Amino acid sequence: MNTSLFLLRLSKLWKISTSAQTLHAALFFRVFAAVEHAPVLKQALKSVVDIGANNGQFALAARRYTSAKVHCFEPLTSAHSKLKRLFRHEAEMVVVYPYAIGKVSGVANINVAGRSDSSSLLEIGAEQVRQFPGTGPVGIEKIQVRRLSDCIAKDELKSPALLKIDVQGYEFTCLEGCSDVLDCFDYVYCECSFVELYVGQALASEIIGYLANHGLRFAGVYNSTYGSDGRCLQADLLFARECD
Repeated sequence: MNTSLFLLRLSKLWKISTSAQTLHAALFFRVFAAVEHAPVLKQALKSVVDIGANNGQFALAARRYTSAKVHCFEPLTSAHSKLKRLFRHEAEMVVVYPYAIGKVSGVANINVAGRSDSSSLLEIGAEQVRQFPGTGPVGIEKIQVRRLSDCIAKDELKSPALLKIDVQGYEFTCLEGCSDVLDCFDYVYCECSFVELYVGQALASEIIGYLANHGLRFAGVYNSTYGSDGRCLQADLLFARECD
């Protein structure tokens, strides 16, 4: 492990240890709050929608840095179960849904990866496995897909609201599944790829264009990941609502 990566991990562990909730989650559930997202979450948010919640890493950070109500979407059975247990005493503030978000409601197969947070509704590509060893496919699980408006009414999304998407290449279709409520969000925070890691995925330029057409301007880059050849593979992109 290089020195910079070691220091980043040490810093993350320190931040986790300074909050009783995030420390408890780490010690008893082995869920480590995604405190690296603090710069985006340190805003006066009232609503957070977390699509691709996995075990609750981002939701824990949202609870630490905001007073927002958090809506978590996670379709994988094992991750959803852990997420429910983690927030079982916070049902008023953290609502957990067993769905993926997509353009059309129904049933779909998800490709389960060796690391569950790399699972995708798209086929896991060779470049993903090469760049991130251990993320290859290990099985398929049947899941439920919903449009976001099937689950959350517009009046539940109190402003300022943030939509977070981390769905391993499925971002464009996920956004299409949010299209009729996108105007409720002041911010969109989306993991985007610059190279194809999942077969047929939309790349960052397409996501930027789609959100621009919905009045959300590109506003920042966070947590960039680089490949062995120095290329930027992916990053978390922030979009903000344009003021009239």
